[in-house]
Formats: sequence, C-alpha cells, structure tokens
Amino acid sequence: MKDPNAPAGGIVGNTPLVVVLVLAVIVGWTVWWVVRYLRADTMTRQSIRQAVRVRWGWKRLAPMLKLSATDKTPTALATLANTNGKPIKPRILIPALKVTHDAYGVIARAQCLPGVGLEQFQKAAPHLADAWRCTRVAVTQDRPGQVVIRGVRLDPLKFPTKHRPTGDVPDETARWDLGVDEYAQPVSVNLTQVPGVTVAGLPGFGKTSLVNRLLSDWAPSSAVQFACADGKVSAAYEGDYADWVQRMFAFVGDDLEEANKLFGHLVELRRARSASVRSVLGVKSMWDVGPSDRWPLVVLIIDKAHTYFRDHKGSDPKTKKLAALAAENARLVEDLVKKGRSVGLLVILTTQKSTGDAIPTFIRDVCPVGLSFAQKTAEAAVAALGEEIREWPDANPINLQDPTYVGVASMNHQSQPGFTRIRTPYVADADAARIAKQTASLTADPYALLGPRLGDLDLAKADTEAA
Repeated sequence: MKDPNAPAGGIVGNTPLVVVLVLAVIVGWTVWWVVRYLRADTMTRQSIRQAVRVRWGWKRLAPMLKLSATDKTPTALATLANTNGKPIKPRILIPALKVTHDAYGVIARAQCLPGVGLEQFQKAAPHLADAWRCTRVAVTQDRPGQVVIRGVRLDPLKFPTKHRPTGDVPDETARWDLGVDEYAQPVSVNLTQVPGVTVAGLPGFGKTSLVNRLLSDWAPSSAVQFACADGKVSAAYEGDYADWVQRMFAFVGDDLEEANKLFGHLVELRRARSASVRSVLGVKSMWDVGPSDRWPLVVLIIDKAHTYFRDHKGSDPKTKKLAALAAENARLVEDLVKKGRSVGLLVILTTQKSTGDAIPTFIRDVCPVGLSFAQKTAEAAVAALGEEIREWPDANPINLQDPTYVGVASMNHQSQPGFTRIRTPYVADADAARIAKQTASLTADPYALLGPRLGDLDLAKADTEAA
C-alpha cells in the first residue's frame, strides 16, 4: 500500500527544485550583467542604459512611427476560440528588434514586415534619433528581410583613435583599412585593380599618418614592395619616412632629377611586366592570380606631389631644366597610372591641394580613389573629390578645419552612394619603426625579381598591348 505521507511525484513534487534552478539562472544572469556594467567604461555604461531604454520602449514607439503592420486575417487558434460570433480584432505586428551596444551608441537589428521595410525605417531615422537620444541614426540593409539601425549618441569623428600594428601578414593584400566612419563602423577600401589614389588636405591634418598605417599593415607581406618620392626632404634620413627607407627598394627626396630616374625605372618595370605577364603568370592581368613573392604589388608613394610636377616659369637654363624635368616626371607617372594597373603597380599621391598645378589633371582624373582631409576653399575640395561634393555639404572637407577634426577625411566610398567622413587612427612613430625594422629583410627590387627573362622582352610590343 502507498504511504500516504510520501511526497507527491512529478512536477508538483519537484516544484522547490525547479524554483531554485530558475532563481539560480536569474541570479546568475543578473550578476553577469552587473559585473559587465561595472567593468565597462563611462561611455559604454551610458550605451548599456541606452540599449535597455530602446528595448523597453520599442513596442510603444514602433506604432507611433508607423513601423508596425496590421494583420486583419485571424489566426486558426483565434477562429476556434471565437465562440460568441463577434468580429475578431486585427493584430498589430511589431518588428522584432535585437539591440546591442558599444561605446558610441546602439546597434539594432529589426525584422521587416509587409509594408514595413528599409524605406520605412530610413524615413523614420530622424525620429528614431530623437526618441533614442542619438546624434544621428543610419539604416542599412543587413540581409533580405532585415535592417540594421545604427544610432550614435556620441560623434565618433571627434574622438582621436590610435592604431598599433601587429606585424602579422594581412589576410587581403590590397585591402586598406582606413578607420571608422561617422557611425563608428570600420571603413576599408579595396585597392585591387586600382591604379592610383590621391590624398589631399592641409598640413598637419593626417595625410602622412594615413599612409603610415598602410605601410604598417602591408609591410609584413613579401607580396608588397614599396618605393617613395618624398618632396619634403632632401635625404633619406630626414622626414616622415626615415624609418621606412629600410623597407623600400627605392627612395628619393626633392631632387627632380633623382625622382625622374626613379619614375623612369618604374616605367621600365611596367613595360617589362606588361611584356612578360602571360609567360610568367599565365594570365593577362596580375590580379587574376593576385600578388606573390616573385610578382609583388608595387606601391609608389609620391608625397608632396606638387614638388615633382610644378610648372617652373623662367627663361634661364636652370629653370628650363627644372621645367623639363617636371614635365617628364608628369609623363612618366601618367604612364604608371594609366598602364600599370593590370601588372600590379599602385601610385599613391599626396598633396595639400590636388588642383591641376599640383597633380596634373591627366593623372588625377584617372585615380578612382580620392580622400581629402581639411581644405580651406571650395575649389580645393572640388579638386580633391570632384564636383559632386558640392551636393554633400555635410561631408565637404572645408568643414573639417577645426583642430577637433585632425585625422578626419572625406571620401567617396566604394560601397555606398555619396560621400562619407572617416576618422583615421594615429600610428605612433615607434610602432612604425618597429614594423619597418622587423620587415626590412622582405625588401626586394621587383625589377630584379623578373630575372633573366628581361633580355628577351619586346618592350615596344609591351607598350602597344598595355595601351
């Protein structure tokens, strides 16, 4: 016979244990959040509180902003439960929202509904910014049926950042990590099949640091080789690239004749590569197989480009010689930019104002990637970024002259329309020197890597094919 005093079995009998387990989970989750909150910095704590407000207020806010849908078709369960014959009330559907946070604000992912998609969320963005207490809100498509809502409480462009290179070989040889945009999202540009890049801006606003990051990130790869013409200095041990000279197969200062020899050497390399690309790589374009140790991507940095292209006025012999050298330099660099893309030559030109007298338009206008730090005049902004920048006043670099925006540049991003502003990080000189020293052994002259094949090249035929 069953003992009447025995405890009841099943769920009822285990109720205290279930309650204990549930309470343990709740306490554990609460402790985890409290510890996470306390360990966060002040900015992140504000974002955590902001994310909580966004989650709790979403079901009320969404219908107010017309981000909800009305479903008038009753569900099967509602139909079966309707025993009194009264009309079944339509359901109000609210897009599911998942919210995360970072130091600058919140990132929310919302599921779209019939009639509530990307367009509707973008239209509501200004109102979401007000409701969520954000400086700005952007809405983009994450994948079909889902949008990402990025809200920043603080302007990421106003906070200087630093980049400490790791010395690791980059995963993608031709991807240039630039920094973060005005929504604190990472920005990079793919330089595959890109013949040239122009970087403009006032002195001291970040041009050299931008190039420094490229050198720091790409130098660990033996599939990249560097050359530099620095118009600010007269000798290799001077200026911003003194540490990097050991990682460059060629370097010249402000001597136009020496620069002419370097550019001429690279044109010979271009012609040799154009003639041998099929026999060496088995393809018409180096980018079909990608850079390698024996056929590296060659990056030519021309800093203070106006030094080498400026039109010298005067009738005395010295001035005439300088004018002839400048004209020849422009012709040689034009050859590299217009014909070097398919064989793996990339030219990066930096100057204060990329007007036609600083970078000849026949060079500047075939460089598909352009960035500009602060500019003083609308003319300089248009020269750097094109006429379209007039239609994007918020991104115009003439608005970046405040010292707060040192390190901030405007650019025409490859993956989205119009222009965006980016905060580029500062790379410390000590870190740049460390990477340069660690990678110095990887330096090689790409012309020499072609080896004995050079003796059999038909350079005239190479020019014809490249054109």
